[in-house]
Amino acid sequence: MFGLKKMYDWVLKWSETPYGPLALFILAFVESVFFPIPPDILLIALALGSQKKSFLFALNCTIGSFLGAFVGYGLGYYTWIGANGEFTGFANFFFNNIPGFTIGLYESIRQLYNEWDFWVIFTAGFTPIPYKVFTVTAGVFDINLAMFSLASIISRGARFFLVAFLIWKFGPSIKQFIERYFNTLAMGFTGILIGGFVVIKYLL
Repeated sequence: MFGLKKMYDWVLKWSETPYGPLALFILAFVESVFFPIPPDILLIALALGSQKKSFLFALNCTIGSFLGAFVGYGLGYYTWIGANGEFTGFANFFFNNIPGFTIGLYESIRQLYNEWDFWVIFTAGFTPIPYKVFTVTAGVFDINLAMFSLASIISRGARFFLVAFLIWKFGPSIKQFIERYFNTLAMGFTGILIGGFVVIKYLL
């Protein structure tokens, strides 16, 4: 079985083949459900190889991730809780085998959805927080599908198109900056957005 480092290298290898764009779509799709490697790494590699196609790659990645999110939602909605109200064997498989997908986190997310709904999905989609955990739990908790769709397409698109823009604008010189600081900046930006929402909701 692949370790994370070998899996990371395997994903990057696809950027050197004619099947890179297809691999990017599939990676973005499965990452929304269970895969531990984010699609950003392949998106960056492909965009660096053809800067003029950066936004096309970002669109490809966004669509794959968005469609995968519905599979995650469906898995949560239809397969997570058994007739007895307990976790199914399928759910326990996820808890035992998917990195970062724990029962403790699951219970914490339940509380987050009760308070923040849209912003929970947006934060997971735009930041390095594991998006798959939130697509599946959105289905488990029967989150409004229209709201889920809107938050997903905005957050995933914003993340991938921002990466593509930076590559298109600055080329290889921006790669190290993206890898080192992008996730921190994404978290900070999201914090500012949510902070503004809190001000509007509670103080005005």
